[in-house]
Amino acid sequence: MKNIITGLCLLPTLLTAATKQPAEVAQKPNILFILSDDHTSQAWGVYGGVLGEYVQNKNIKRLAQEGCVLDNSFCTNSISVPSRAAIMTGRYSHRNGVYTLSDALTPAMPNIAKSLQAGGYQTAVIGKWHLKQEPTGFDHYSVFHDQGDYVDPVFKTAKDWVDDDKGRSGTRQKGFSSDLVADQVMDWIEHRDGDKPFMMMCHFKATHEPWDYPARFNNLYDDVTFPEPANLLDFDQTVSGRTFAGQQLENMGWRWEQASKDPAKWWCKYPGLPFTTQGMDSIAARKAIYQKMIKDYLRCGAAIDDNIGRLLKMLDEQGLAENTIVVYVSDQGYFLGEHGFFDKRMMYEESLRMPFVIRYPQEIPAGTRNKDLIANVDFAPLLADYAGINPPEGAQGVSFRKNLQGKTPKDWRKHTYYRYWTQHAARPAHLGIRGERYKLMFFYGDPLDTKGSEAKAITPAWEFFDLQEDPYEDKNQYNNPKYAKVIKRMKKELLKQRQEVGDTDANSPRMQEILKTYYW
Repeated sequence: MKNIITGLCLLPTLLTAATKQPAEVAQKPNILFILSDDHTSQAWGVYGGVLGEYVQNKNIKRLAQEGCVLDNSFCTNSISVPSRAAIMTGRYSHRNGVYTLSDALTPAMPNIAKSLQAGGYQTAVIGKWHLKQEPTGFDHYSVFHDQGDYVDPVFKTAKDWVDDDKGRSGTRQKGFSSDLVADQVMDWIEHRDGDKPFMMMCHFKATHEPWDYPARFNNLYDDVTFPEPANLLDFDQTVSGRTFAGQQLENMGWRWEQASKDPAKWWCKYPGLPFTTQGMDSIAARKAIYQKMIKDYLRCGAAIDDNIGRLLKMLDEQGLAENTIVVYVSDQGYFLGEHGFFDKRMMYEESLRMPFVIRYPQEIPAGTRNKDLIANVDFAPLLADYAGINPPEGAQGVSFRKNLQGKTPKDWRKHTYYRYWTQHAARPAHLGIRGERYKLMFFYGDPLDTKGSEAKAITPAWEFFDLQEDPYEDKNQYNNPKYAKVIKRMKKELLKQRQEVGDTDANSPRMQEILKTYYW
């Protein structure tokens, strides 16, 4: 009888728990989307490489151990403004109107923040926006003017917004940018409406040039000589068969030397000046430039990892970790001396790959890696899928939620499409596809009236790589008879991909002429 009475007393509690459980399971997840600038996979430490053992990455590593790392996540246009527009809209450049650094994302364009906001989410973006015009779809924003400054940056809000091309506005805050961004993110999350799910976009300026860092990292790597990529001393196209000059490290050295002469007149403030390679031969000079760049870059990256740690600790302390999706991704990759380059833009692996890690304890198995081909246009559909809403109108990407669970759809893509629109002789406009093994690039080399391009066109050229045999893309195999059939098949696939994404240049007589003359 005592057991029966006890059971009857517990029955209301059990019924209440049973009633609440479906609501808890159906609770929409929060989203913390952390985006950095140029923080390339070679400097994450979870992708290996010659710098893997030197990277300060305990918090990135924690995310990797508790979530899933994407091994083949790629951008569709490797430059900041277009890549960020693709992330926000789920559309390729030719569909969102953002082709080059000089373009802006119109506030009228559908984006993931608008979709989430309409679906009941609180939304905010803090840090580097860089899309020129006012952010839309956000309940709150506090963003830098243009690129922003590393030290004592100016933040713009809805109260004092002025488009980047119309002048400066905002309030200057004392401190280092990565720390200040994290401070504001944590403050907003702490004071949010607790009855609604949130989507916070935390956008760091780091690790964009000039790679500055807070004083606490002044002596990090003081006595370190970093190992070099095997192709650091690739000075020209003779051996590699590369069809373009690229942004070579010597240009970085020249920038430091110019800034050393008169720092006040240079466009940015570099740490660690003065610097010179005077009196060095070409090999010694390149090696010296590389060592300084890596030291600055990894110190700058250490501040990102530091602040990711602060954000994760905040989620733990507030009991939010279990139901918050945490994404950390860079807007594109970056060359850290590979091929003798710095900067991005080109479709080579170091620039093309977007390092990406995601943690969601309720659904994503911990400590996993995924090798499926993912594009940045897929990010918005993924977040919409988790939120239980439709992706932004016109989104061309596809959610990879099932992929992250280890249930990749049978019809998942076998190629990703890429196009860099800005034309410069050293970094020509080009398009291409990246498959699971092979990569084909067509350097059409014409400005096609895109903003920020040189007026002069170049003779179009092709590059082809077998990534299984040549993962570092050291030798262009386009003219190798061994690959003739594969290249022909890849050319057909490239045309197919252009049709599927709607990037056919149908209204460009000039591009049609180039294709007719140089494609086959």
